[in-house]
Amino acid sequence: MVTRTAARPARRPLTHGAVTCPRPVPGAALRLFLFHHAGGSHLLYRDWEHEFPADWEVCVLDAPGRGRLSDTPLIDNSDELVAFFVRELQPWTERPFAFFGHSMGSLVAYELTRRLAAEGRSLPVWLGVSACGTSPRPARGTTTPTARHLLTDGELREWLRSVGGTPDAVLNDDATWRHFGPMFRNDFALVDTWRPAADAPPLRTPVSAFGGDADPVVGRERLAAWAGRTERFLGLNMFDGGHFYLAHHRRPVARRITAAVAAARRTAREHLV
Repeated sequence: MVTRTAARPARRPLTHGAVTCPRPVPGAALRLFLFHHAGGSHLLYRDWEHEFPADWEVCVLDAPGRGRLSDTPLIDNSDELVAFFVRELQPWTERPFAFFGHSMGSLVAYELTRRLAAEGRSLPVWLGVSACGTSPRPARGTTTPTARHLLTDGELREWLRSVGGTPDAVLNDDATWRHFGPMFRNDFALVDTWRPAADAPPLRTPVSAFGGDADPVVGRERLAAWAGRTERFLGLNMFDGGHFYLAHHRRPVARRITAAVAAARRTAREHLV
């Protein structure tokens, strides 16, 4: 049985730049970095640290323009955002680590893994991609506009309402929307203009895909296509729900993540024998 963190003494959260560590673990066996969705922040993963093994250190990330970084300029280009996270995570990658991203966070985590490989840096032992396809083009039958950042305010708010995951207070109140609307447009500009390199070699890092079986944005076919982006695809994990399925399945998603990381590390050790 895995010992959960409830039995451990409480520790004060640690925050530095883009990284927030709600439960510091001295000598952690692994760091898990969690990347948020478009228009979101690290709050997507509030309290997730309690769902993982006690010797894991869970780190939640913020892109510029939100959270403690609210005074820093937004970044609407994936290469620039990846470069930002390379700098921010450098002091945190001295021990084994893994990435998990949801929606926009998936493509950022994927491109970050590619950048680390290209620069000869330490790689994550595992990459989890959630509610994100391997290309920006929507699959047949989805209702995702190809340029959400160019929609009118009314159109964008209605589309966000149809997908779920955005509080009504943000969508219904004009003053609140004036604050959050530019963030959504910025992040959707990044996602909708992202073009993965056609000649990118498969990742050496094992990859698992996650999604909701009723997601109107990213269907099963696009999730399964991640198998072509890695030398070792660990499978597709589907849950009841839509684009923000993970809000209702935190514990089972965390269990799948834990099992996938264990499988990836076990295989890595076997290759060293």
